[in-house]
Amino acid sequence: MVHSMAQEIETGFERVRRLAEAAGLPETTVGTSYGTPALLVKGKSFARMKDAETLVVMCALEEKEMLMELDPSLFFETDHYKGWPAMLVWLAIIDDAALTQRLIAAWRQKAPKRLVMRFDAIQPG
Repeated sequence: MVHSMAQEIETGFERVRRLAEAAGLPETTVGTSYGTPALLVKGKSFARMKDAETLVVMCALEEKEMLMELDPSLFFETDHYKGWPAMLVWLAIIDDAALTQRLIAAWRQKAPKRLVMRFDAIQPG
């Protein structure tokens, strides 16, 4: 059976959406960004599919540099993302726990401060 690129992107995005939902990220909605499926908080994209294998996640520049240095097989950037607070993630390689952490961090980058404070208040520990 032949899968279209759109179907492959949707399959990868379904995992991303499911993990974000399980993390309980408040006011997260599904939308599009640059024509691909995306997760948004208050209308701002914090994670989107670049293609069927790659997720774009918002990330503070200093954290991005550190993560790409620690695990370049997982986290990377193309010239387009240099100097931009976003990095690319290989979906086939990243495990659910690490992907969940990246989604939470990306959500924190874009969510209003009061929403982040509300989220932190309900987290265990």
